[in-house]
Amino acid sequence: MTSANSPRSNETTVHQRISTSISEHRSHVLELAQDIHAHPELAFQEHRAAASIAELLSSAGFDVERGTSDLPTAFSASIGSGDLTVAICVEYDALPGIGHACGHNLIAGASVAAALALVPLVDELGITLKAIGTPAEEHGGGKALMLARGAFDGVGLALMVHPVQDGTSYNPAGTSAQAVGRYRAIFTGKASHAAAAPHLGINAGDAATLAQVAMGLLRQQIPTDHRIASFIAEGGVATNIIPERTVVEFECRAFTLPQYESLLVRVRNCFAGAALATGTTLEFEETEPLYEPLLQDDALAAHWSAAMESFGKDITPSAGLAGGSTDMGNISQVIPSLHPWLSIPGADASIHSHAFTALANTEQAYEVMFEAAQALARTVAGAATNPRQRERFRAAAYRR
Repeated sequence: MTSANSPRSNETTVHQRISTSISEHRSHVLELAQDIHAHPELAFQEHRAAASIAELLSSAGFDVERGTSDLPTAFSASIGSGDLTVAICVEYDALPGIGHACGHNLIAGASVAAALALVPLVDELGITLKAIGTPAEEHGGGKALMLARGAFDGVGLALMVHPVQDGTSYNPAGTSAQAVGRYRAIFTGKASHAAAAPHLGINAGDAATLAQVAMGLLRQQIPTDHRIASFIAEGGVATNIIPERTVVEFECRAFTLPQYESLLVRVRNCFAGAALATGTTLEFEETEPLYEPLLQDDALAAHWSAAMESFGKDITPSAGLAGGSTDMGNISQVIPSLHPWLSIPGADASIHSHAFTALANTEQAYEVMFEAAQALARTVAGAATNPRQRERFRAAAYRR
């Protein structure tokens, strides 16, 4: 028999209080998530979403700082004064052309609901709770910028959740995400009349074509979990002018930094070879911060998995996603972190597709969003009340 004051009894009471608190905030969080989905905003332009989230957190007692890290659509909301600082990351940017095809409306909803659920418990758990609004995850690396500028100073553990298609394991232990670097290759040639004097031109358009062909051939010679993607952002101005400038946007991905760096060298050589063949000059520009590989903290993963199992979810370990990247990887490299995958029932479409945009705004998606919120809050509570884990997370407090 379990006594009224046993650890198991106390844990059950905490879980019940979290569930009750989420129920109390359910309507407001659902309205918030649906509004974010209905009004998609691109990286660093998420003014409506950031303002709405900050307002809801402020009304619940959080001390909200807007424009954190000199990013207008970032914020940091804090409550409590405990010696263990917990960060729940909130994402809310959308993708160009297809809206919330990565389900950031669900990420925002789950994170905000979890933060609100923990408000009545912060003193009891001895935590300082931060809900950190991190813009520009899709492109721009908001978390990387905020980490470098001090927004995560003092944080001992950080967490969030990411929706994916049905069938992905609810158990995040051992799963990861790829490093990704994004760049711009600029070929410069010489303009000339394409009919009267093509031989006097230096064709930057040909250089871009050759580079893409070389990268296509390279794909056969790289490991199956490496990724290369590119598109021609500028490719000439008229058919009767030899293109003197072309711009190719490209990215490289791999699951470890050494593998990524090796791949990047090979891809850059594709561009260099194209420049040599055409007589163009070549420049490279880094367009975004490097997204680092994702590390999942095993202790946090265990708390999350136990919560999801209690909701009837399959927590059989698996390899996770075959590809994809997140700037949460940068946080996880220096702060114990959790970034589990939230499988939407019936979602048979890949993320970053029009079909997934629609799936992210369904009843079943919002149902698992609230389950994820409970699991995030229970993970925080579990980590804060386990003496050994608590001390480890306290000692891990990030210092630049």
